[in-house]
Amino acid sequence: MNEIRDDALWRAILSETAQAAREEPLLASFLHMTVLRHASLEDVLAFHLSSKLASPVMDARALMELFHEALAADETIIGAVRADIHACFERDPACDSYSAPLLYFKGFHAIQSQRVTHWLWKQGRRTLAYFLQNRISEVMGADIHPAARIGYGVMLDHGTGVVVGETAVIGNNVSLLHGVTLGGSGKQRGDRHPKIGDGVMIGAGAAILGNIRVGDCAKVGAGSVVLDDVPANTTVAGVPARIVAQAAGTPALDMDQKV
Repeated sequence: MNEIRDDALWRAILSETAQAAREEPLLASFLHMTVLRHASLEDVLAFHLSSKLASPVMDARALMELFHEALAADETIIGAVRADIHACFERDPACDSYSAPLLYFKGFHAIQSQRVTHWLWKQGRRTLAYFLQNRISEVMGADIHPAARIGYGVMLDHGTGVVVGETAVIGNNVSLLHGVTLGGSGKQRGDRHPKIGDGVMIGAGAAILGNIRVGDCAKVGAGSVVLDDVPANTTVAGVPARIVAQAAGTPALDMDQKV
């Protein structure tokens, strides 16, 4: 992955947030506390996500320390965060600033929180990873298993109702809309969830079930049920899904919902 550690991104977030605080005094305190008083994107992310995920049995300070620990231990996390911010800004017509996903988009929040649970899972801290998975699902509406592997430049649009199973793999520069399921096809154990290639777009409400592969730069139409491998550069749609066209370009970047 190319590191996206451009200081320009952090400066843009600071500038946008300062302007928003001037324009909307009612949010000035929130914006100062969440962004403007911090020295880095890492600090903002740790503070903001821990504030959202805090509960009566897990306070925000403990969670913030945990998020800082994960971000310091695994530099790839913050690189992926930055790529995901760019993905939202470039692909989502409702995203008019770099600060918007960081502050307000729960799909973005769910992905970044799962990156921390995935780090915990790899450290063998599975009980805490499961606890946070449950909390993320309650707060952000997306249920993503800590063991699932997620690449960079991923846009989880809205995030509501998204389910990603334990052995699922999501590649780089992927776009998923709300209600997507990357699930198993029964009660078998082991490697049982989909593998999503780079550049794939998965439409709203689509279900991709079983240990199957969706090839690079494929498109899955909204509401489809995918039970078999999807070749690269194809568009599938229907129940069950069938190839209906060749997919031009990179569907995840183009965000063309037509099939």
